[in-house]
Amino acid sequence: MNVETFKYDNRIVRAFAIATTVWGLVGMSVGLLMAFQLFWPEANLQLPFLTFGRIRPLHTNAVIFAFVGNGMFTGIYYSLQRLCKTPMMSKTLSWANFWGWQAIIVSAALTLPFGFTTSKEYAELEWPIDIAIAVVWVIFTVNLIGTIIKRRERHMYVAIWFYIASAVTVAVLHIFNSLEVPASFLKSYSVYAGVQDALVQWWYGHNAVAFFLTTPYLGLMYYFLPKAANRPVFSYRLSIIHFWSLIFIYIWAGPHHLLFSALPDWAQSLGMTFSLMLIAPSWGGMLNGLLTLRGAWDKVRQDPMLKFMVVAVTAYGMATLEGPTLSIKSVNALSHFTDWTIAHVHTGALGWNGFLTFSMLYWLYPKLYNTKLWSTKLANYHFWIGLFGILFYAVPLYWAGVTQGLMWKQFTAEGFLQYPNFLETVTQLLPMYRLRAIGGTLYLVGVVLMVINLWKTARQGSFVAEVEAQAPALPRDTGKPGKLNHHWLEKKPVLFTVGALVAVLIGGIVEIIPMMMIRSNVPTISSVKPYTPLEVLGRDIYIREGCVGCHSQLVRPFRSETERYGEYSKAGEYVYDHPFLWGSKRTGPDLHRVGGKYPDGWHYRHMKDPRSTSPGSIMPPYPWLLTQKLDTSPLPGRIKALRAVGVPYPKGYEQEAFADLEAQAAEIAESLKGQTIETEPDREIIAVIAYLQRLGTDIKAVPAEGGN
Repeated sequence: MNVETFKYDNRIVRAFAIATTVWGLVGMSVGLLMAFQLFWPEANLQLPFLTFGRIRPLHTNAVIFAFVGNGMFTGIYYSLQRLCKTPMMSKTLSWANFWGWQAIIVSAALTLPFGFTTSKEYAELEWPIDIAIAVVWVIFTVNLIGTIIKRRERHMYVAIWFYIASAVTVAVLHIFNSLEVPASFLKSYSVYAGVQDALVQWWYGHNAVAFFLTTPYLGLMYYFLPKAANRPVFSYRLSIIHFWSLIFIYIWAGPHHLLFSALPDWAQSLGMTFSLMLIAPSWGGMLNGLLTLRGAWDKVRQDPMLKFMVVAVTAYGMATLEGPTLSIKSVNALSHFTDWTIAHVHTGALGWNGFLTFSMLYWLYPKLYNTKLWSTKLANYHFWIGLFGILFYAVPLYWAGVTQGLMWKQFTAEGFLQYPNFLETVTQLLPMYRLRAIGGTLYLVGVVLMVINLWKTARQGSFVAEVEAQAPALPRDTGKPGKLNHHWLEKKPVLFTVGALVAVLIGGIVEIIPMMMIRSNVPTISSVKPYTPLEVLGRDIYIREGCVGCHSQLVRPFRSETERYGEYSKAGEYVYDHPFLWGSKRTGPDLHRVGGKYPDGWHYRHMKDPRSTSPGSIMPPYPWLLTQKLDTSPLPGRIKALRAVGVPYPKGYEQEAFADLEAQAAEIAESLKGQTIETEPDREIIAVIAYLQRLGTDIKAVPAEGGN
């Protein structure tokens, strides 16, 4: 047998590991600042690029794509070489993946705080960066598949299955959700509108959680947990069931984010049904991980790496039980738009992704530097501090979420809203927000301890750039038919990849194509007209400032909501919304029926100093809107782009739009003057007021009782 000698490349692994720790510190620090801003508005510092609305997408992108993304690449580049018994197919592609990914992260850090955002959750980056993401992801996928094809191991281990599914599915999700028409270098409009945009976005958003935060990390669990425990995976058959059922079912579940919305009932029911089915494969994976440790619990007590892994897998199990539970309509009616969702998300992010990443890094660094971990005691301190951090973070938010949901729905014996003023619910949450900040601080302190420990470990050891290994060459496939089972499929990486792609495409096709092709799913309303030029620019400023992070634009068909806000929202009202702005969290009240509810002067004063109109508000002030001149130069390009995505502006209207804009701006400025407010008609606040006063006025709405 011909034995070949080769070398595993540790340089690329070290680079991604360092990036993981650096971006983890950055992303979590931004998250901690946001936690303080929620109960201490002065922490916004009245700086446009540090307001909660602008840095929220920075935090989510830094944690998801920078911290978890680099952690994913760290584990894949280390494990894949060893599982395939070959170095990566191309060092050039490996380093293109690394530097391209870091450039994308830096681009996000430079654009998001300055208001260049699409506003679509987990997909906020503008079109040039979207293209860069697609290119870098293709580079990674080619390198991944190419390495698997040139492997020296006939069968593909279970971790590789999850890597393949993640690579192909993320590409599909990103490309289809990011279809947009550029209006300028850093401004674009989604090709989808309203309800259709919402469905595609949460098909992407839910499955970004599935195939970026879950499936690749399941692959890492299947590799690093048995390695650290020195035990085989509990069940190979359970791995097969876990993998195929998970990737097939997961892709259907996105609509459960849109229950009681303007989405058609059939899509909502489909999302709920498949979400409930997800419990089985998810818990199959959790049990497969935990049962791998059977007989090794003494080692778990002694090894901090295994402690982190056990909590990570347990957090995965709890989050994947809670997610389907939240998709039940009766539960969702209470939980949606509340802090319950935030607690749920962070149980997964801090427990599953965070602790599994820490576990992997503690195991990898001694291997990379040919030494022992500098301080096991310090790693144990990190474990307990981090665990208490998760508890202090999540438990108060669960309490806050239930409090919100119940207060929003409470009626008096006489049949009136018990808490008609939205702020009455907000002020009750401030103690829980303070506790959440304590939890975030503890978690970040633990990460700092880890960074010190890893740095000391590297200092005391010597980096092993390449590891020499030997393995026999993979025998050539004779092409003779074998038994058609999973072992046979594992010998066919290209066929396996196609099979995984087909499994995930089925659900997307069944849900999305009918929404795009069947007009009855989005009935039109004749009174709904396109936004005026001034309203277009006002809406873009609303998006720039990240207002959708705190305000929804979706009145659900509950009596508690129609009493508070007005007539429930209809699908046909959103046909010109590119992108949709339904939101996913109400830190402030819903705005879909705010048009005409308050005079122009109220909005002006509210933006200048929210507490002057809403005592006790935690909203930051936006004084720059009152002084910054409205830039109208992008208007023609934006009108053209909106026409290209289906908004029926007449041909050539981009040249006439300026006159309409100036007339409407002058009208609002005159209205403000009548309310003792002197301002120029060319200020950004004028456009924002125009947009807010338009919301919900296209149809005759029932007047809402109660206030902000």
